[in-house]
Amino acid sequence: MNFFRFLLFFTIFSSAALPSIALSNDLNYALQRKKNGLSVISDRWMVSAANPYAVEAGAKILARGGSAADAMVAVQSVLGLVEPQSSGIGGGGFLIWFDAASGRITTLDGRETASRHVTPQLFQDESGQPLKFFDAVVGGRSVGVPGTPALMLNAHKRWGKLDWSALFQPGINLAEAGFMVSPRLSMLVARDEKRLTRFERTSTYFYPDGKPIKADNILKNLRYAKTLRALASDRGRSFYNGKIARDIVDTVQSDAINPGHLDLSDLAGYSVEERSAVCIAYRDLDVCGMGPPSSGGVAVGQILGMLASYDLAKMGPNSSDAWRLIGDASRLAFADRGRYIADSDFVLVPVKGLLNEKYLKNRATLLNRKKALETVSPGNPPFHTAHSFADDESIELPSTSHISIVDQYGNALSMTTTIENAFGSRLMTKGGFLLNNEMTDFSFRDIKGGVPIANRVEPGKRPRSSMAPTIVLKNGKPYLIIGSPGGSRIIGFVAKAIIAFVDWGMTVQQAVSMPHFINRFGTFDLEINTKAEMMEGYLSFAGFKVKLRGLNSGLHAIAVYEDRLEGGADPRREGLAYGNR
Repeated sequence: MNFFRFLLFFTIFSSAALPSIALSNDLNYALQRKKNGLSVISDRWMVSAANPYAVEAGAKILARGGSAADAMVAVQSVLGLVEPQSSGIGGGGFLIWFDAASGRITTLDGRETASRHVTPQLFQDESGQPLKFFDAVVGGRSVGVPGTPALMLNAHKRWGKLDWSALFQPGINLAEAGFMVSPRLSMLVARDEKRLTRFERTSTYFYPDGKPIKADNILKNLRYAKTLRALASDRGRSFYNGKIARDIVDTVQSDAINPGHLDLSDLAGYSVEERSAVCIAYRDLDVCGMGPPSSGGVAVGQILGMLASYDLAKMGPNSSDAWRLIGDASRLAFADRGRYIADSDFVLVPVKGLLNEKYLKNRATLLNRKKALETVSPGNPPFHTAHSFADDESIELPSTSHISIVDQYGNALSMTTTIENAFGSRLMTKGGFLLNNEMTDFSFRDIKGGVPIANRVEPGKRPRSSMAPTIVLKNGKPYLIIGSPGGSRIIGFVAKAIIAFVDWGMTVQQAVSMPHFINRFGTFDLEINTKAEMMEGYLSFAGFKVKLRGLNSGLHAIAVYEDRLEGGADPRREGLAYGNR
């Protein structure tokens, strides 16, 4: 079944499961707009997320007068069911909120934390050498304290309008009635059979009768429905201090091959942290993102800050010079990221110095050349306090999901949510949800050349992330709400889309659909089977090593104009943008 037929089937099935508001025709309208490369248009509210079931759940909440925070709870609870490889209540995330009443930006850190029992050598063998990535990932060792339920509750307490318990009903209904497996989920399950079948509960769910679930199968998750009912009734108490907490700990510690350290005190001690927003002026806009422990806000800000003195609009999206500048600006940002960014509760991160206008202008002078930079090194930002740290060696593979929402009250939410690698640790609890492998976002090495690494493992610490939920402001009001999954490539996906929208005048759908050109560490990744391939010769001549490859972003964005909202959803995945009509 192709994706178009999948959506037609989906809309019929889902309207029967959730009959309060019929959205079948409207979801089909949204799909057609996406297929034709057109933004979805609305005048009151909008949601853009990674799966049609989740989009419908959020739309129903918004149509009932719910806030963007209310809708996020519904969207996230459904994503954990229908897109379990990417996010869920066993993971964590970062949330940015624009409050229409106060005009204030708030950022919430719902990142997972390391157990108080870990050591900096968590991912090293007996000889002190780093473990192989999947030897570290699969099993309890990689699991951090999940932050997503606490983040959902925190956001609802601050900005929710509807009753908390009602927000889980779409997810409960789907889990009990069953949802149709998407082609993407089916493909990923089949591809990860060796790791997913290592644990009995995980294997039984994804491989009923010993065979992988297939696209079009109807899949139920009664255990997850029970978990959502518990969250709805006790507002997360059982998750962090009760039966669900004990289940999480038992699942993590009972892994016979790779047990973890997480215990009940780790869960009971978890808290969501409000952080200072990271904002930078770009053109006539303010681009606001998430600060440490995320590197996303700083790195996107640095890339844009270094490019601000160049006339990208005049160059246009087909200019090899424009992509040379963007590529090397990204490399410079990643060099600083590797040296300086970590959990700011443990490391004094020089955020102000890294985004200092004079510092970025000096870094930008390195780009005044015809060829690619031969070498790239971290800079020396003012106010820095991290010179004593060595460069990071963490591995960050793509998964994750992103949610963008604007409600009828003018509030805006940008939230990137994850269980890290696809299917996380591969451990499924008795409660029917997967646990993250977020601890592998720490550096596997703790010391390099006798110098400690800022992003090393430490008890209670939050691992560095590349998640980059972003709200762009124009005249103090939301103009673009955007974010993406994609591991460390998230930074490039988001920066490129902002440039396409702001400098090149693309619609929001065109900006998220545009072919990818990503450079983090020197190699220029060009999205295969797209017009990006046409730049291979030019960028090679400029001195870059070039690689053609699949670049599967999941950008979800909403543009805000005086008279309308325009939404876009990445054509590389199954998500949709939808607003009232």
